[in-house]
Amino acid sequence: MRLSLAGSWTTQLDSDLMGVLPKANENCWCGSNKKFKRCHKSKKTVSPGHITPQRSVPDTITKPTWADGGTVERWDEPQVKSPEIIERMRLTAVEAADTLAYLGSLCKPGVTTEEIDVACHTMAIEKESYPSPLNYPGALDPFPKSVCTSVNEVICHGIPDDRELEDGDIINIDVTLFKRGVHGDTNATFFVGDVDELSKELTIVTRDCLRYGIDAAKPGQPINAIGRAIQNHAEAKGFGVVRDFVGHGIGEQFHTDLQICHYYHPGLTDIIEPGMTFTIEPMITTGSWRADMWNDGWTATTADCSRTAQFEHTLLIEDDGAVILTEPTDTSTHPYWAL
Repeated sequence: MRLSLAGSWTTQLDSDLMGVLPKANENCWCGSNKKFKRCHKSKKTVSPGHITPQRSVPDTITKPTWADGGTVERWDEPQVKSPEIIERMRLTAVEAADTLAYLGSLCKPGVTTEEIDVACHTMAIEKESYPSPLNYPGALDPFPKSVCTSVNEVICHGIPDDRELEDGDIINIDVTLFKRGVHGDTNATFFVGDVDELSKELTIVTRDCLRYGIDAAKPGQPINAIGRAIQNHAEAKGFGVVRDFVGHGIGEQFHTDLQICHYYHPGLTDIIEPGMTFTIEPMITTGSWRADMWNDGWTATTADCSRTAQFEHTLLIEDDGAVILTEPTDTSTHPYWAL
């Protein structure tokens, strides 16, 4: 979810926290002790490929308002959900998690992100659910695919296309399903073939950032405790925390007005309560945390093309802390537990 908090606080961040791209003859940000021009400056980055036409969803499947070209309806959905809505969310969230686990198993060299999207779309239809990203309105065009696939320096919202995954890539797959009138949202980063040590460390630290954020999500604590825990861990390990995108409230709406920053924001002082449902989805980088956007209006990349990873769960707050709703049926297949 793109950051949309009111006010001008984004312009008041300390300048010394902003990632700066090294000059050509300076040491590369990655710690290789090579000159930047001979290291990441010269590395091939991800380029957009061919995008196939949007796929249809049968009319027998219940759809959100945007599915057939409508708008995203907004209403003041309660942050604390009823037991009946929570039960529906439990079921839908597990189905989203099982879908993600299967899609992760497809991440091999030579597989295209288009093939991953086809698999996601097919599984959603088989589960009689709607893939929530499909046709979701954006700043330019609606999102044309059923899943987000973000490779290497792509932070989030990558559009599946005909690019083949290459040995050494990392890919984040972000699945959201709409069923029973509610959404379940989860994502994870997967290795493609033989991945370098820095990318492995990045992915593991990102996974652990999610766990620290979940542990901080306790009733009675302010929401910004989540971001503080994530930022403290990521920066202690030498990584950056993306600020342009946030976790969000979720339920009958894909995104509610509850926003979860993954770094400490002093203004997020609302108190966490039992019955709340929201996502935590830290985006962690090996270099700059600043983001650039592709011309498609969706694909966000790191400003310096450094690699980035992300993990996400949909959570329910109970009396003694957060419960993960997006655990797959077989937890051994899920990368959060497998790494």
